[in-house]
Amino acid sequence: MARVVGSAKKSIDLNRASGTLSQSVSQSQIRKKASKGTVVVQVFKERLRLCWSYLGKRYYLYIGLPDSKLNRTIAEQKAHQIEGDIVTGNFDPTLKKYKSAVPKPSLVSAVALFEQFTQSKQKYVVARTLAKYAAICRYFKEFFQDKPATEITLKEAEAFTDWLITQVKPITAKERLFLIESCWKWALERELVELNPWKEMTKRIKPAPKQPSKPFSKEEMGAIIQAFRSDRYYHYYANYVEFLFGTGCRTGEAIGLKWKHVSDDCSTVWIGESLSRGERRSTKNNRSRTIALTPKLQAMLLAKRPADFDREELVFTAPRVGAIDDGNFRNRAWKTVLTRLEIDYRKPYTTRHTLVSHALDLGMNPVVVAQLTGHDVQVLFKNYAGNVNSRPQLPEL
Repeated sequence: MARVVGSAKKSIDLNRASGTLSQSVSQSQIRKKASKGTVVVQVFKERLRLCWSYLGKRYYLYIGLPDSKLNRTIAEQKAHQIEGDIVTGNFDPTLKKYKSAVPKPSLVSAVALFEQFTQSKQKYVVARTLAKYAAICRYFKEFFQDKPATEITLKEAEAFTDWLITQVKPITAKERLFLIESCWKWALERELVELNPWKEMTKRIKPAPKQPSKPFSKEEMGAIIQAFRSDRYYHYYANYVEFLFGTGCRTGEAIGLKWKHVSDDCSTVWIGESLSRGERRSTKNNRSRTIALTPKLQAMLLAKRPADFDREELVFTAPRVGAIDDGNFRNRAWKTVLTRLEIDYRKPYTTRHTLVSHALDLGMNPVVVAQLTGHDVQVLFKNYAGNVNSRPQLPEL
């Protein structure tokens, strides 16, 4: 008899299949309890699939349908067919016989497919990333309209890629195509499509090289920090700016820093989280690091920390309490101070590039610098080492 089970994280009702037992179990437990020749209906990544063993081999048949009462009935019928073939010796190990009756995905439009993919990612990505998924849905609606996902060929994928380049910057188009390729890969795993025409599309886009931002000089850094300290309206940000220049942290990492992340004597800080637009998450590359601070930064944090501080409170806050809004800080405080000092405008993020460039100029080992800033060594050289003494020199001829 076919048994119906849920995903490993769900409570599932086995009464539907056996009529005798209701309990919460894991997928591994289900496999151990499934008797020989029994086909189990599972929920895997929010879609129904069949699972069974035959002659010592594990088999899976992806139904490609979301979990619902009607779709479970369809899956159970397919499971009974397979069980019957196993008993009578008519089992088809290629599974072609059983795939033929599975509902064809041809009715799923490209737009609907990407919407399903987006829904599967909602629990795992932040709102700003979901906005990118929404943009792709809009592109699909405009270009493909109601075209079924299975009818998108390599030629049509190429046409869409060429069109997309006219709508957004090349680097943005490349990023969107990576997401589209991931969607089709996801759909292939669930047998919602039969091929992935997007595999080579990102290679068609070659963004022009971008000149790295000019790092701030030591004189400019000192002038900026001092200007913040003496400013009537923006002196509140002075410690935050000094911390950015002194550590090379990403702005979200500094904004999200809590007192519990700072050692008791303020000599080190742990960087493992980031806060941006109200959303707290792990660092960009999901790596944590501990930074040993300079005596100057240590003294600054010791002087800033209240006697009765709460470990869960943010180290750097906005003037009216709460987290610093990076956009508001950039557009009001940062731009105002740089304009007053007649320093060429560069984004606050350039403080990170500045620390890396000066550290390499001083002869620090790139591996050590990467450990301090949380970079991949190759990325560090490619994107941040703008003015380093170690770069190749032309010979005197």
